[in-house]
Amino acid sequence: MLLAVIESFVLNFALLLVCVVNIQNGAVGGVHYYEQQVQQRVVELGLITEKEIKRNLVLSSLVFLFVLLAAAPFMVFYVNHAVSFSEGFIQLTVMYLLCGLFDRIFIDWYWVGHTRAWLIAGTEDLMPYIHKSSWVKKITGTVIGYPLLAALLAWIFTFFQ
Repeated sequence: MLLAVIESFVLNFALLLVCVVNIQNGAVGGVHYYEQQVQQRVVELGLITEKEIKRNLVLSSLVFLFVLLAAAPFMVFYVNHAVSFSEGFIQLTVMYLLCGLFDRIFIDWYWVGHTRAWLIAGTEDLMPYIHKSSWVKKITGTVIGYPLLAALLAWIFTFFQ
């Protein structure tokens, strides 16, 4: 269990790295994480195109999905040597929920909501960028979706043991 907690930092770091790469040339590069009206405004301002937004979303998603779907189960089943569904499920759930908390609290609430790193000029009237209702949906998705993903992956990976 302790290894799963420590390894959750790998997921957190991967998520943080994806975000940092996205906004390395300004917050517009990460606009695919924002609400739709912010994306529309940024396109109207000529700061980015819809095609670039879609490309950034796909690239970011592929990288992070690789970490969630391949790296995390690899750590649980081949580094931690989980051999049963329950061991894999518990460890993956711990890793995913800690990553989800990191995403919701540090990235969404603090970094996006309370720093200037994600501020896009011309969209200040649309702040906060993550509305309370969206944040609640993300929390709900994290609490329900990540354990379901952990169950599916634990079930699949127990066949390879």
